Amino acid sequence: MTQAPSLSPTPPAGDEPDLSEGWGEQRSRLRKDLRRLDVLFFLICTLVGLDTIGSVAAQGPQGLTWMVILAVLFFLPYGLLVAELGSAFPVQGGPYVWTRLAFGRLVAGVNQLLYWISNPVWVGGSLCIIALTTWEEFFTPLPGFWKYVAGFVFIWGGALAVVQSVRIGKWVPIAGAVARVVLLGFFLVSVVVYAAEHGVHALPAGEFTPTYAGFVALVPVLIFNYVGFELPSSAAEEMKNPRRDIPLSILRSGLAAVLLYGGPILGILFVLPSQEIGSLGGFIDACKAVFTVYGGSIAADGTVTLTGLGSVFGGVAAAGLIIGLLTSGVTWAMGAHRAQAVACADGAGPAWLGRISEKHGTPVRVNILSAVLGSILFVVALNLTGGDGEKYFAAGLGLTISTTFISYVITFPSLAVLRRKYPDQERPYAVPGGRVGAWIVTALATGFVAFTVVVLVWPGFGVGWFGTAGNPADSLPESFAGQRLPYTLSQVLPLVLFVVIGLVFYACGAPARRRAREGAAEGR
Repeated sequence: MTQAPSLSPTPPAGDEPDLSEGWGEQRSRLRKDLRRLDVLFFLICTLVGLDTIGSVAAQGPQGLTWMVILAVLFFLPYGLLVAELGSAFPVQGGPYVWTRLAFGRLVAGVNQLLYWISNPVWVGGSLCIIALTTWEEFFTPLPGFWKYVAGFVFIWGGALAVVQSVRIGKWVPIAGAVARVVLLGFFLVSVVVYAAEHGVHALPAGEFTPTYAGFVALVPVLIFNYVGFELPSSAAEEMKNPRRDIPLSILRSGLAAVLLYGGPILGILFVLPSQEIGSLGGFIDACKAVFTVYGGSIAADGTVTLTGLGSVFGGVAAAGLIIGLLTSGVTWAMGAHRAQAVACADGAGPAWLGRISEKHGTPVRVNILSAVLGSILFVVALNLTGGDGEKYFAAGLGLTISTTFISYVITFPSLAVLRRKYPDQERPYAVPGGRVGAWIVTALATGFVAFTVVVLVWPGFGVGWFGTAGNPADSLPESFAGQRLPYTLSQVLPLVLFVVIGLVFYACGAPARRRAREGAAEGR
């Protein structure tokens, strides 16, 4: 029987050491400052992303139907899967270590590179463009040079927050979680006031009927809304009690996420005609419309003007939205960057990137590199799209989701593999149903993310097949209408590049792997 994996720098029995000596040297710099409530706020900030609410609402009432269906078929199995892995293997680096134990260092290293690099793509892509759009909608235009300045402030402001020690940095997701609850709660209250004064748009029951075309259009953003449970596990050795806190926090944050998504989406559908809801500006436009009850008006052509108290509330909400976007990127970075640092220290990447700062206890070098990549992406994307915000948003969000989900296709099966390889490992929480239950949740979670990658690379996949209604071309993002080849290239070429970078990183880790083998040989 295989010996359970070591959760310390000492390698377990087996073909390879658990984690290399390089990571053992860095581990002592970590600080255990994350408590249960911190982990809960961390997950709320991770799960409730404000950048995709408009994308779901743009698909009409059936978006809510699919949200409920996927909560049962994906969100629940995914949460069960991560709860077991996170409590059974509470090691710094979380997903990287699970994949490393299941499939070896090469697969885990390339997989981790995809998981990590999706963060600068997201921050420099869809998060940044929504933040800039919100600023321009509520405050002042950002012409030419000033748009670049604002983008860099957003990206590097987030990087500064990620660099801080856990004791300080944990206040970012706490602030982000509070901002979400306050912003979305105030929006819902305002929708009720707006409905009392102006009425709401009728939502015919037939529009809630789920369709395959709607599923293909919605599955990427809905599942993206539902991921992030594994991120606290990347900082497992900075928690007071990860075996206890990870499963409990997953349960509570999961329930909160469903409520915090469903309410605002329904509010947008009540306030705006479905044909006027845009993926980029849906939530922003809905906020402006409902805040007219405090001061302002809506012209016959739909133009919204806020005045008096409406303008004040609009500005406060806009600031809250920008803070929410920034904290989303920061919170994901806090997890993904730590896992990447562990991978590099373990020999799956350049050793110098695996250094943990003695002053901050965080992977400063990975943080800075991520901000540099996000800045480059921001400049390149803004120029390639000619400043077209909708096109920039669609390409950036699609690439973020597909890159993240390809890594999940490898990470999720770790559950079933580790059940077999380490049957005697202590599991404070285990997926119900024994081995069959583990395989069911693994198949559901992996199947949905794999399908999502396919429909992102080729929107409309399966539409019109076997009698299903619709035209595959209609599934392309509106900003890429009639431009399937440019859209496909915007997804495939970066993905190929990222895999190549992952292989280059692995090659750069050869010296660390060699030292680990020599150390293991001397130990024997």
